[in-house]
Amino acid sequence: MLETLMNLVKQQSGQAVVNNPAIPNEQNDNVMQTITSTIMGSLGQQAQGGGLGNLLGMVTGGGQNVHENPVTQGVQQDVEQNLMQKLGISPQVAMSIAASVVPVVLSKLMHKASDPNDSDIDQNTIMGAATGKQGIDWMGAASSAMADGKLDMSDLMRAMGNQGGQSSQSSGGGLGGMLGGLFGK
Repeated sequence: MLETLMNLVKQQSGQAVVNNPAIPNEQNDNVMQTITSTIMGSLGQQAQGGGLGNLLGMVTGGGQNVHENPVTQGVQQDVEQNLMQKLGISPQVAMSIAASVVPVVLSKLMHKASDPNDSDIDQNTIMGAATGKQGIDWMGAASSAMADGKLDMSDLMRAMGNQGGQSSQSSGGGLGGMLGGLFGK
């Protein structure tokens, strides 16, 4: 997933990074690597910080409405912070880069993941990378959880509780046990 994400960042960073006079040319690669690693880390933080439903909604949306998703806004803020802290980029430039690169990259990533003709990445890979839980059929769980047409915490608890034939109660204590098991804590 990291390679696919890095390629998307490189493709989308032309105007915002490479052709940006505020970014020295010798810093272009560092900026793109920082954006890529921050997106990866931030997706995980979003999933573990209560944004799992939003992330799942974004992944299953196939790139639609990514710009309005709270996950995108959280990732964008993290990219801004890391560009400023790690690379010393001014707040205005960091905000401009994050605002022009992050939503487009996430939209293209979600579109690629939902495209059955694109074998680079799929939805389960994104969810597995974000949660640290590989091998779970996230899309199967989401479709069964959304039987009522919406995804909420009770749907996630029910779906994840049924993964691997275990109920959330048998894996160690209701919601806390389910979330702890889900996030490896």
